[in-house]
Amino acid sequence: MKRYMLLHIGFEPPTQKVMDGWNAWFESIAGRTVENGGFHGGAREISREGTKDLTMGPDAITGYSIINAESLEEATEIAGRNPFIASIRVYEVS
Repeated sequence: MKRYMLLHIGFEPPTQKVMDGWNAWFESIAGRTVENGGFHGGAREISREGTKDLTMGPDAITGYSIINAESLEEATEIAGRNPFIASIRVYEVS
């Protein structure tokens, strides 16, 4: 079994329907989940051009999930069932 990080991209104020969908998805993967986390409050990006504050919007990384899966394909299929806002990025992690 390998570990994969799912980066959740995009923010919009959650409705009850959105929260219900997320909660159902998290419950459906509970047996595979290593860790979940969300980002709150301030965020900054540091680059060669300097530092800038980040806001919660359509391009924001809003949270992550680390799951166990047999392959990148399986992790992608699991991520695809998530009621994501903009997208999810899937990375194999060591």
